[in-house]
Amino acid sequence: MSFNQIYFADNLSVLRTLPAESVNLIYIDPPFNTGHKQVRHQLKTESAVEGDRVGFAGKHYQTHKLGSMAYDDIFDDFLAFLEPRLREAWRVLTPNGSLYFHIDYREVHYCKILLDQIFGRDSFLNEIIWAYDYGARTRKKWPAKHDNILWYAKNSEDYVFNYEEIDRIPYMAPGLVGPEKAARGKTPTDTWWHTIVATNGQEKTGYPTQKPMGILRRIILASSRPGDTVLDFFAGSGTTGAACLECGRRFILIDNNPQALETMSRRFQANPEIEWIQ
Repeated sequence: MSFNQIYFADNLSVLRTLPAESVNLIYIDPPFNTGHKQVRHQLKTESAVEGDRVGFAGKHYQTHKLGSMAYDDIFDDFLAFLEPRLREAWRVLTPNGSLYFHIDYREVHYCKILLDQIFGRDSFLNEIIWAYDYGARTRKKWPAKHDNILWYAKNSEDYVFNYEEIDRIPYMAPGLVGPEKAARGKTPTDTWWHTIVATNGQEKTGYPTQKPMGILRRIILASSRPGDTVLDFFAGSGTTGAACLECGRRFILIDNNPQALETMSRRFQANPEIEWIQ
């Protein structure tokens, strides 16, 4: 295998070609089966005498739509779609490898039962809650402002967890722990407070459902070692690959959405160590 690979293909077909026990870590962020199309519009806003938006101090702005990216997030039988792919994921993991499965509240309960059947209930290590505070708030129920990440080890008695590599977070009451501990910070729990990708941030690619580098960086540093191979077979905007490059890991990315390939092409165009396979 070359140093890094990006496949533009059906992920199940590619998974079946990968050698058994060849991947150290898998992170996937499959479609959440929301029942509608995921869309993100790319906009440009300019000052105007009269526009469609009013900003600070009453200034007017005109918004121009530059384009949009979208994919269908609708499956008649979501678990039947996932099951063969998750069975291949178990096969390609090394004996001490891990799977991080990123989903939301609509499907997480059903997906956990499926993963328990494939990996075994003893291999379930954590349900990580990624909590954020952004977007509209419904008045009909408690607003949903979190995703779920299920962590499974192939072998619950032997898996990689680099405790010392985990990024630390500030104490909420630093005065209670002393200056040394306050300066060092504390390790995160299974609840991760982290902002989404900001609409005007440097990370933004314009791809719908893009996940922040901070989430992937934490997972990769904790559950793999330098030089290991990380697989993401719902690669989307390629954030897993970008985090691997930063953390000194190899990667295999798979996606069959043309817009995902276009986004990754822009993101990795300056990297000569990537093999593009169609």
